[in-house]
Amino acid sequence: MNKKLNRWVYAVVGVIVLLLAGLVYAWSVFSSPIAAYFSEWTKAQLSLTFTICMGFFCVGGLAGGLLSNKINTKVGVWISAALFFIGFFIASKSGSPATLYIGYGMFCGFASGFVYNMVMSTVLGWFPDKQGLISGVLLMGFGFGSFIIGKVYQAATPAGPGIDVWRNSFFVFGIVLLVVLGVSGFFFVKPTPADLAGIKVENGSGKEKKKEAGLEATPGEMLRTSAFWLYFVWAILLSAAGLALISQASGVATEVGPNVDPGTIATVVGLISVFNGIGRLIFGGLFDKMGRSKTMAIITVAFIVSVGVVLIALTQKNFGLIIAGFICTGFSYGGINPTNSAFISAFFGRKNYPVNFSIINMNLLISSFGGTIAGALYDASGSFVSTFILMIAAAAAALVCSVLIKSPKR
Repeated sequence: MNKKLNRWVYAVVGVIVLLLAGLVYAWSVFSSPIAAYFSEWTKAQLSLTFTICMGFFCVGGLAGGLLSNKINTKVGVWISAALFFIGFFIASKSGSPATLYIGYGMFCGFASGFVYNMVMSTVLGWFPDKQGLISGVLLMGFGFGSFIIGKVYQAATPAGPGIDVWRNSFFVFGIVLLVVLGVSGFFFVKPTPADLAGIKVENGSGKEKKKEAGLEATPGEMLRTSAFWLYFVWAILLSAAGLALISQASGVATEVGPNVDPGTIATVVGLISVFNGIGRLIFGGLFDKMGRSKTMAIITVAFIVSVGVVLIALTQKNFGLIIAGFICTGFSYGGINPTNSAFISAFFGRKNYPVNFSIINMNLLISSFGGTIAGALYDASGSFVSTFILMIAAAAAALVCSVLIKSPKR
């Protein structure tokens, strides 16, 4: 079969792998039965699990970038499969927050970041002509993972004092990841120059894309540009704000609709992931069509407006409005990840993409504290209002950063 046609097979398998790897983002749903079982644990303690997970996601991504040219992608996928199994097995035995931090936070977080970078680097290599679009396609799968798997988990895992069915659910997740990623690993092959022959790569249409043509930069060269650091701060601010909502979404929805059944709450929270995935696809395509500055501006302004909607819904106790707010916030937040990938490729080239991409994703080491801060603010005030005000302020600062970014030049 023609290898140019085969590249779409890699994209499909990549979506499947990232869909499963993205389940770590379902923590807001996963934690509810755990919180009911360990009622003495605080929101801040549980939120710290997600913060640790995002931190090790970054470490795993960096490790994946550094090893991308030293091991086969299939081996990297298999390593992640084993780490996921170990992580969920440990988490299923949790009797203290520390065990949960190690299993879910460290092992599962590292596994997710490792396979994320391995798959993104390999599949994007097959699509030099569609960097934004394919980033969006892959990351849509990553975003949908938390919704689909979160719904399965919620349906199979009742919550309540003394109910520990979540232990069995975690163990089953570990088995499923081990098997599916183990099989999927066989499908990944890195492209050679001959495989890419004949694929026409446009330099972009429109004045902005020509003006913002980047360069081939090593990690050190990239780190010396103001463009990288302005973008890095932009990603931190918006990601922290987005993760603050994700980590507390179930609590927010429950506060707005105290009489709404848990199944509906889980569905509404899952809408963030669904539209996060759709946003990744749409904004990835917009990057290819409209360029960096317009795409970033649209993402940031849409995020500010969306969080404002959620804040109004919270203060007015309007459940219909909270649904709209979750949809809009998920959609705009979804634009960040494909923009990360497309920005690194467009501004700093493909040669050092695996390591450069893992470096830009290190923004999660800082932004992951958004969830912990949100949990601490709630513990201190008993309200989510202060969290959303802080989110709007962070997004406004991000807008300033996006305006100041200029293309790097040698």
